[in-house]
Amino acid sequence: MQINAYLTFDGNCRQAFEQYARVLGATITMVSTFGESPAAAHVPAAAHDQLIHVRIERDGWVLMGSDSGGMPYQGIHGVSVSVNVDSADEAERVFNGLSDGGKVTMALGKTFWAERFGMLVDRFGAAWMVNFEGQGAQA
Repeated sequence: MQINAYLTFDGNCRQAFEQYARVLGATITMVSTFGESPAAAHVPAAAHDQLIHVRIERDGWVLMGSDSGGMPYQGIHGVSVSVNVDSADEAERVFNGLSDGGKVTMALGKTFWAERFGMLVDRFGAAWMVNFEGQGAQA
């Protein structure tokens, strides 16, 4: 079994996933618009260039998403994407990349369980947690 996050956006999914792929060192493996899908006749023409599906992958993990396709959009609520990295330097790089233009909700720093942990909401409205456990630390 594998569980993957699927994020929905209000017309800026392509920009979000281009940033995620760059920051996370992932590869975009699938991109499809509403206009090139069988759903084209069922969405407003203005949504035809929006993404009906996008997928990025790296080292066995997958993150997927889409735009709302003209449907009412209520934002991304009640969930965070958690990224566990292999070093403090990588935690700093990923945290800074994801928080660029967004809002830091917990600065990246030592906690009682991790060498580095921080939380943010990126400029696209998705919440993220970046974690490097290392040897753990006392806050």
